[in-house]
Amino acid sequence: MSAGNWPGVANRLDVRGRAIGVACNVTSAGDVEALCAAATDTFGALDIMVNNAGITRDATMRKMTESELDQVIDVHLKGCCLGTRAASLRMREQDRGGSIINVSSISGKVGMLGQTNYSAAKAGIVGLTKAAAKEVGFANVRVNAIQPGIIRTPMTDSLREDVMAKKLAEVPMGRAGEPGEVASVVLFLASDMSSYMSGTVLEIAGGRHI
Repeated sequence: MSAGNWPGVANRLDVRGRAIGVACNVTSAGDVEALCAAATDTFGALDIMVNNAGITRDATMRKMTESELDQVIDVHLKGCCLGTRAASLRMREQDRGGSIINVSSISGKVGMLGQTNYSAAKAGIVGLTKAAAKEVGFANVRVNAIQPGIIRTPMTDSLREDVMAKKLAEVPMGRAGEPGEVASVVLFLASDMSSYMSGTVLEIAGGRHI
């Protein structure tokens, strides 16, 4: 999505004038800090940060280019690291702390053929989450991660029928997840309902790869 589309996205999400759109390159420390500053300036504090930016550059390890490796590691792992750092630096100065949710993937747990770059980045997010939780817990800043499995999105809707069927056969619940089912877990981790949880990794995969 181009930067010019973000105001439209904010308008669709807007609730009582409480949404803004900010373009951000998550691989740029300056951009990420500007994003956090915009949230603080607009709303008075930064209480929740969800690091969710991601891309795919799938290829077998033999055929994967160095650029395809770097791009995925940079967006997923470096971007998540920069977001966690920038948000936690602000949250630790707040009496109420804050909650950071990092989006990993079930691929980071088991590894997926043709996704060595993606699986490595998503596994790295788990390690980052656990280490960060230990560093900032004293300031009431919580850092948790989620690992979605096969979720029904435009990307998965484009999969061939036989490929989708093979993936669903691995899911004990027998179906793909819905975006709202991921959002509900993020909301739980963002809220006080999870106030004594930090450094955890919650799978949202219908029992796949347990």
